[in-house]
Amino acid sequence: MAAEIHSTAVVHPGTVLGEGVRVLEHAVVGKQPTLSPRSTAKREPLAPAVVGDGCVISTGAIVFAGSTLGSRVIVGDQSCVRERVTVADDVVIGRGALVENDTTIGARTRIQADAYVTAYSTLEEDVFVAPCVVTTNDNFMGRTERRLEVMRGPTIRRGARVGGGAILCPGIEVGEEAFVGAGAVVTKDVPARKVVVGSPARVLRDVPADELLGA
Repeated sequence: MAAEIHSTAVVHPGTVLGEGVRVLEHAVVGKQPTLSPRSTAKREPLAPAVVGDGCVISTGAIVFAGSTLGSRVIVGDQSCVRERVTVADDVVIGRGALVENDTTIGARTRIQADAYVTAYSTLEEDVFVAPCVVTTNDNFMGRTERRLEVMRGPTIRRGARVGGGAILCPGIEVGEEAFVGAGAVVTKDVPARKVVVGSPARVLRDVPADELLGA
């Protein structure tokens, strides 16, 4: 089945669209970034965007050049996937969410509305990111060149869940199947299969056995 591209959508030359892809109203696929002279992002030429079979690029969404989407990915209305992002199969990126450059997202992960996934993050498979979650990657907040050596977003391991409005500080790891409560501020690593809450986040209890994947 051929790709379906709405008349108001923009698909840049060289973009690879798989079978059954739908690019909806005012969406843009294969966009080249426009960087500030002071941007720390990489500047080498980007390969064309690749969009796998059965993906939907929803109304007003943007997928940048240099990114690869697996099969059956949903990029929600007005959301954005920046350059050099790799998205595995069956991922959902909700309305208004932003996935910044050089990020990897594993299969079946769900990123809900208005979440912010910072550059240089890793989300493994079956991760759940609730609405309005904020991730960060720069402890120096733009000051000193030291930040370039240590700039890194969070790593969220397989099956972990992050509740609404939580904030994840740079470079922390959320362990496999951990649960971050709504509104938590995560300043250090979260152990696997633990529930953390509060600001700063602290361990509350174990994740119930019946909530674990494969339970």
